[in-house]
Amino acid sequence: MSIKVTRKESASRFLGLVVNKTVFLSAISVIIFSVGFTLIFEQEAEHYFGIAQTFVSAHGGWIYTLAVNLFIVFCLYMAFSKFGAIRIGGEKSKPEFSLWAWFAMLFSAGIGNGLVLFSIADPVRDFLNPPRLAGQEPALIAQEAINFSFLHHGIHGWAIYSVVGLSLAYFTFNRKMPLTLRSAFYPLLGNRIHGWMGDLIDIMAVITTLFGLATTIGFGVGQINSGLTHVFGIPNALFYQVLIILGVTLAATISAFSGVNKGVQMLSKLNVRVASAIFLLVLILGPTTFIFKSYIQNIGSYLVHFVDMSTWTESLQGTDWQKTRTIMYWGWWISWSPFVGTFIARISRGRTIKEFVLCVLILPALVTFLWFSAFGGTTMRDILLGDTAMIAAVNDNISTALYVFFDKFPLAMLLKVLGVILICSFIITSADSGALVVDSITSGGKLKTPRYQRVIWAVATGLIAAVLMYGGGLNALQTVVTISGLPFAILLVMMCFSLYRGINEDYDKSERQEKLLERESYRKNILDLVNKEREEKNLKKIDPETQPKKKPNITDI
Repeated sequence: MSIKVTRKESASRFLGLVVNKTVFLSAISVIIFSVGFTLIFEQEAEHYFGIAQTFVSAHGGWIYTLAVNLFIVFCLYMAFSKFGAIRIGGEKSKPEFSLWAWFAMLFSAGIGNGLVLFSIADPVRDFLNPPRLAGQEPALIAQEAINFSFLHHGIHGWAIYSVVGLSLAYFTFNRKMPLTLRSAFYPLLGNRIHGWMGDLIDIMAVITTLFGLATTIGFGVGQINSGLTHVFGIPNALFYQVLIILGVTLAATISAFSGVNKGVQMLSKLNVRVASAIFLLVLILGPTTFIFKSYIQNIGSYLVHFVDMSTWTESLQGTDWQKTRTIMYWGWWISWSPFVGTFIARISRGRTIKEFVLCVLILPALVTFLWFSAFGGTTMRDILLGDTAMIAAVNDNISTALYVFFDKFPLAMLLKVLGVILICSFIITSADSGALVVDSITSGGKLKTPRYQRVIWAVATGLIAAVLMYGGGLNALQTVVTISGLPFAILLVMMCFSLYRGINEDYDKSERQEKLLERESYRKNILDLVNKEREEKNLKKIDPETQPKKKPNITDI
């Protein structure tokens, strides 16, 4: 099912770039103003942004909770309904990448360095500050800490990415529309997406993507520096962090110049391979049986409490735990969804909707759960056995918690080096794929643009991170990214309705066309039979040999 929609060409030449000038100039202006404001008025910015975050958490948290659960229901419906067999790009479309390469890229872009940073820190922090079981048996608190880590890093987050990715992939490859967020709202807004409404949606996507990437790179660089300090004794100082940003930016620039088929794919495969090596070493050198047992138990406990945790809004407790945990994560996932969703859409041509949903929604979550069970689960076990080293490490600096964890294993130095490589690779992949996405949005959704445009955005992301790290303001912008998730959550709900309307319209049109073709084929077959019978009768009249011989009459004898 591939239906082309007539659209207005929005990209044009500007200073040698192929861009939508309105989106490009507006996004650049807002970014420069925001960065300048947070640098000049850092304390004031953090104060007022903090007030805004508190307000959003107190009065808008229920919207987040309702929305992320709706996304899961919607994705599963799309996969197992009549739409599940629809192929992205049309019936004859074939996948551009192998299943392994496709999963590696979507997983690397979507999970980032959070897999490494929070797999130990989150269970420990939630054990020390339980959301609901304070004063209960420590084993129960530890299990719930793992459950909430699964909640924050599992199916809900990937459902957010699935909604954006599936919507953009369908409208881009099936309706032949540009790869920008505005395209996903065509069934609701019609041709108005080519005007100021569409421009506003794309501007919000560019700003959110760049700020989200810049803050993630900034904090990730701090994690890299902490690792280098812990492993090699390199000082944890601003000078070295700026050098790391320059190195990450250079690597991301080279990869962005290479494109998706080379740079991003190579880095993504490297991420998965290094992560697999680290996991296998921990599995073999650590408590192997315990990791497998805890993985099964953790998934079971997560599923048993899934609905309860997913719909818990802290309404009767009167506490603010969710503000710094669940709501923060939902805002973070949603703020990253324009970037990750667009990137996943870019690489998903040829997949069926059912294959897309199951691979994007379920598979990354299962891999994440296994990683958290190995690292967070083992840490919980050690804490229950009386080892408080990881508690001290997390309280001191969550960026070094992973390296303290590796000290418990043989080949600790090898694990630490691999850990630094993995974090670097994840951040470079995020910066690289982010540059590709921003370039696509600002160019009016073009899949192929001059290579130097991608390089510009890769450099811009690194520059924003370096400036904010040098002058302060990363914490303030991280809060802004979290707050910006609320209007995007509402937009994503609208996107669900838009995708359903669009795909249902196309499905009905396709069915009507098939019925018309069947009727036409049936009518043609009937006509062919009638014509054949007429031809046979005509032949019989013309050719006497075809006539049956007349029996002789007695009177003729």
